[in-house]
Amino acid sequence: MNKRESATSRAAETLTNWIALLCVAGCVAALVWLAATGAGTGAIAAAAAALVVAVVVEWWQSLEPSNERDWQPAYARAPTALIEGDRVALRNVRNFRYRSETDLDEVWEEREYDLARLEGLDIFFSHWSSPLYAHTIMSWSFSDGHHLAISVETRRSKTQQYSAIKGFFREYELMYVAGDERDLIGVRAGIRSQDVYLYRLRVSTAAARNLLLVYFAEMNAVAARPRWYNALVANCTTTIHQRVIQAGGKLPLSWRLFANGYLPQFLYRRGFLDTSRPFGELKALSRIGDRARATLDREDFSAAIRAGLPIPRLPG
Repeated sequence: MNKRESATSRAAETLTNWIALLCVAGCVAALVWLAATGAGTGAIAAAAAALVVAVVVEWWQSLEPSNERDWQPAYARAPTALIEGDRVALRNVRNFRYRSETDLDEVWEEREYDLARLEGLDIFFSHWSSPLYAHTIMSWSFSDGHHLAISVETRRSKTQQYSAIKGFFREYELMYVAGDERDLIGVRAGIRSQDVYLYRLRVSTAAARNLLLVYFAEMNAVAARPRWYNALVANCTTTIHQRVIQAGGKLPLSWRLFANGYLPQFLYRRGFLDTSRPFGELKALSRIGDRARATLDREDFSAAIRAGLPIPRLPG
């Protein structure tokens, strides 16, 4: 987020808070006036109910996100990127090794990436319950064999558990998790036994680079000034859409961004995936959960899970 966008966001937030405060004041004034003029109990009850709603809205608006909580280990460190030309030094890249959800080795690394070697962009879909919904993860590929996965998640403290309902309300901060694929993908396919798909995207290297730079900028912005996660408008998939548009890409707004289990078919029809074969065949090839579980201990994990996947011809 640039300075102008940041200033606009703060101004909008301030205006919203003032509107909420004025609503409370207005409801109090209406309640006092109705009582003073001897209005009926129905009118007074309605005004009182409106006051309660206004107070709740004002309290909700007053909640502030924080980067200073006792975080769960997986969210303990926010990544930041230092960019100098084509060279990127990325701090706090997560590379945990899991024996279970609670028995793990916590490893945070600083890694360097050469943007001149960027050659591809992929998207993962990890289904944990219904096939209608999935967690989405973007991953950038480099010609030296490196991969950088970035996942937009709820940043949870040690006292919090994920709740889809609470995700609509100011319960969790938003976090960009930068990590090794053996961590971000491996924990979902392995420990959590989720159904994971990997699709190779048909995008130019220039577009992939622009998107990654936008991700880095947002990553730094969130590390400096926390934001709320919202299960409807600021989640793992709608955030991707926002970053694509911000990077100059074209991705139409669709209901599939919310029921994202249908998003691969949408990407296929828009030409962002390999279209040399029927979508059903592509989907079967892209189901890499079993392969990921079988190769978790291999150093070539990223190459192994991509074995046999079609690489779409890049547009320039």
